[in-house]
Amino acid sequence: MRSSKSRSRNKNRNNRPSGGNIINRVFDSSGPDGKVRGTPQQIIEKYNQLHRDAVLAGDRVDAENFAQHAEHYTRLLAEAQREVETRREEQEEQNRQRQVERDRERQERLKAQEAASNDPGSSDQPAVGEDVMDMNDGDDTGLVDTPEEKPKPRARKPRSPRKPKPSPDGDGSAASPEAAE
Repeated sequence: MRSSKSRSRNKNRNNRPSGGNIINRVFDSSGPDGKVRGTPQQIIEKYNQLHRDAVLAGDRVDAENFAQHAEHYTRLLAEAQREVETRREEQEEQNRQRQVERDRERQERLKAQEAASNDPGSSDQPAVGEDVMDMNDGDDTGLVDTPEEKPKPRARKPRSPRKPKPSPDGDGSAASPEAAE
């Protein structure tokens, strides 16, 4: 069984939201008529309804209290919406700047390609009629040889048969292969 101390250690001790999207966040509001739970927009609607009911009942104190609660969540929601709008505008500005940069780089590449195509001397491709240099003239090109390009080794000529070993009896005759079986 866990102690209450370990559970309380993990709780967020301040009542402020821990970031995230306040517009969609669910709040528990402890109003004069009990708890109201929901997103800020839902809480505003609930307190406005309670305000109308209190006005119709003739209870001016409760009506004012509900109106103040609704106003609090209205301000909270308005501030969150301003922050979202500010972030969206900043993101759009960054996207516009990136697009301008991409357009500028694209124009520079096109100008460079145009200049290269108009100037045949600076071209990487040989012009029509120019001689092409043979890369296999013994210069070290820095390329790695692949197995297909390496010369094949020469075929060896077959060996001549070995001389027979002297027999262990010492008579000098070779032992026949049939005798070994």
